[in-house]
Amino acid sequence: MDSSGWIEYFTDGPSASCFGSAIEQPEALVVPSLSVLEVYRWMLRHHGEGPAIQAIALMRQGTEVALDAGLALRAAQLGLQWKLPLADSVMLATALAHQATLLTQDADFEGIPAVGAEQSGKADRASAPTINPPE
Repeated sequence: MDSSGWIEYFTDGPSASCFGSAIEQPEALVVPSLSVLEVYRWMLRHHGEGPAIQAIALMRQGTEVALDAGLALRAAQLGLQWKLPLADSVMLATALAHQATLLTQDADFEGIPAVGAEQSGKADRASAPTINPPE
C-alpha cells in the first residue's frame, strides 16, 4: 500500500474503506520504509505526535521493507520507464519485489500495463484502485 492509502485510512477519508480490509490484515502487508517516513511526517504535521506514533505502530505490524541498493536501482529504472515520482517508483519496486498488490489512489500509476493497473475514484471495495504484480 502506498502512503496515500494509509493516510486515507488514518484520517477516515472518503476512500478509507478501500484500504481498511488490507490494513486490518497486517500479516499480509508489505510496508516500504519510505511509506513509514511519508506517513509519519504527514501525520505529525497535521495531527501531532501522538496520532503519528499510533499510525506508525499500526504500520509496523506489517512486514517492513527497507530501501536497499538493489531496490533503489529497480525503483530508478521503473521511475524512468513510467515517468513516476521518486516515492511512487519506490512503492512500485517494493510491491513488485515482494509480489504484492499495491493499493493506491494515486493517479500517477495509471496506464502501467505490465502490472495490470486499475484506477478508480470510487470509494467502494469493488473498485478499489490497485496495482497487481505480474503473473
